[in-house]
Amino acid sequence: MSHRTAGHPGLPDDARGDAAEPSASCPEEVTLDVLRGRWTTLVVRELLRGDRSFTDLRQALPMLSDKALADRLAHLVQSGVLERRRQPGWPPRTQYVLTQHGRRLGPVLQVLGDWGDAL
Repeated sequence: MSHRTAGHPGLPDDARGDAAEPSASCPEEVTLDVLRGRWTTLVVRELLRGDRSFTDLRQALPMLSDKALADRLAHLVQSGVLERRRQPGWPPRTQYVLTQHGRRLGPVLQVLGDWGDAL
């Protein structure tokens, strides 16, 4: 279900626009759930710049704890935003790669940033 947007000027039409409460199937709620948690947008931003290892991400975001980074990566993998790719060799390396769906978050983050700048 979507928010009450149907029929309002400037808002997208959505057949689910008469929902009286948020729903797990609401596209906006799904997006906000994927991006939930402090640091998530910064992790996605780093991955929009290219594939990264855990170590690469730690270096790019030095104030982010290992536990929080691991949690964010696991959530993004579970959400279908990232793929975790193990590289052969010793020591084994893991790369995090945005899925096609995950790459579509680039414009979403841009719009969120633009909106925040306008406040």
